[in-house]
Amino acid sequence: MRKILIFSLILTILKTVAAPAPTAPKQEFYSIRIYNLKNADQETRVDKYLQAALLPALHRLGITDIGVFKPVGNDTATTRRIYVLIPLKNLDQYIGLDAALAKDAHYQTDGKDYIDAAFDNIPYLRMESILLRAFPDMPRHAAPGGLKGSPADRIYELRSYEGPTEKYFENKVQMFNAGGEIPLFDRLNFHAVFYASVLSGSHMPNLMYMTSFDDMPSREEHWKAFFADPVWKKLVADPQYQHNVSHVDIVFLHPAPYSDL
Repeated sequence: MRKILIFSLILTILKTVAAPAPTAPKQEFYSIRIYNLKNADQETRVDKYLQAALLPALHRLGITDIGVFKPVGNDTATTRRIYVLIPLKNLDQYIGLDAALAKDAHYQTDGKDYIDAAFDNIPYLRMESILLRAFPDMPRHAAPGGLKGSPADRIYELRSYEGPTEKYFENKVQMFNAGGEIPLFDRLNFHAVFYASVLSGSHMPNLMYMTSFDDMPSREEHWKAFFADPVWKKLVADPQYQHNVSHVDIVFLHPAPYSDL
C-alpha cells in the first residue's frame, strides 16, 4: 500500500514538472480603414457597401466585432469620414483578405455599386489604411460591455500618440504595459476596445488606442478621475517616462447603427 502511495506521489510530481507553462494569448492585428468623403451621397454609398457587402462577407470569413464609426459632427464637416476597425487573428488573415473577398460571389453582387464604380462617379475621395498589432498586456480586443443609454449617444475615443523617435515611442508602449497604464484604465472603467502599436501608417512611430463611454459627460468625468488618480500622478512624474509623446490626435466617434461594436 505504501509503495502504491509513493508511486502515485511520484507520478503527480512528474506531471506537474512536465506540464507546459500556460502560453500567453497571441496578439491580434487590427486594420483601420478611414474613408474620406466629399458629401452625403458618398457617405450613403459607403454605408451601403459596408452594411450590405463588406461586414457580411467578413462575418462569413469568421471575422467578427467589426467597428464602424463616424466622427462627432460628421454631417457638417467639410470632409466627412467613416472609420472601420477590423480585428484579425494573424497577418496571414490580413494578407489574404482581398483574395478571399474576390472569391465571394455574394460580396461581389452586394457591393457592386462600390466595387464597380466608374472613374467619374467614385464612392469616396481617398481611403487611408493603418495596420496595428495589439499590446501584449491587452492582446485581444474587447467589445465594450456595461455601457448605458442610447448607442447614438455613445462616445468612442480614438487616440494616436506619436513619439519623437522610435526609442521614445517604445518607451511610451512600455509605459502602457509594464508601467501600468492599462490596469489604471481598467480600474477606472474606460471600457477600452484595444491598445496597439502602428506597424504601417502615415504618422509613425505611433500607437493608437480606443476607449468608450456612455456619452460625452461620462467621458469628461472619466478623464477627470484619471488625471487625479495617484497612480497616474506617480507614473507621469517617473523620470524614465519623460518626453515620450510629441503629438496627440484625438477623434470622438459615434458607432454606426450597423456596427458590431
